[in-house]
Amino acid sequence: MKVDILAIGAHPDDIEISCSGTLLHHISLGHKVGLLDLTAGELGSRGSAEIRLQEAHAASQLMGASFRANLGFADGFFEHNQSNILEIVQMIRLTQPRIVLANSIHDRHPDHGRAAKLIADACFYAGLRRIETEWEGQAQKAWRPEVVYHYIQDYNLKPDFVFDISPYMDKKMELIQAFKSQFYDPNSSEPQTPISSAEFLEFVRAKNATYGRPAGFHYAEAFTVNRSIGVDNLFSIK
Repeated sequence: MKVDILAIGAHPDDIEISCSGTLLHHISLGHKVGLLDLTAGELGSRGSAEIRLQEAHAASQLMGASFRANLGFADGFFEHNQSNILEIVQMIRLTQPRIVLANSIHDRHPDHGRAAKLIADACFYAGLRRIETEWEGQAQKAWRPEVVYHYIQDYNLKPDFVFDISPYMDKKMELIQAFKSQFYDPNSSEPQTPISSAEFLEFVRAKNATYGRPAGFHYAEAFTVNRSIGVDNLFSIK
């Protein structure tokens, strides 16, 4: 299960909406990508936990991810505590990613900011050898990812960098719409939500276009990082 990038989201579809274009690019280069959802999104107004798990599996296959797992935390009520940190630590040590992508540090949904802190802390603690974890009865070795990048979600936070996803925008929209229960379906009789309208899909495109424009990209996904970003060639900065 070793991967190069581990993308983690509080809910199924967080990854697809916010950083799937970036993941598609790296998969196209031959990098291995794993997906980890903390909850099944069972508090969502549409669909069900079972349906969303099925949709998440379909989306991961369409993306070409190496695997997708779900930790089964309580949607809306998971806590920043030792037990939850250690479950994420287990997955980090099992998959040994160089890069972790995590939820936005501050967002409209309270779960997103809480997940961002939980994931970042787990990445740090995963590198402490005196914190002992096991997987299938075997002791795990300490492993700390090189960096955690937080993808920007609903709120328009100021990014530390944007990533060009122009060639992957249409595929990204396919991945989002794999979650049929959550997004626009004119034949659905379920309640309307802030993300179930046709306008929301237009908003996703417009948001990625807005983040891309200052860098000269047609579309981009935006990230923040809690450390300085190193550069070794001024001419490679867009």
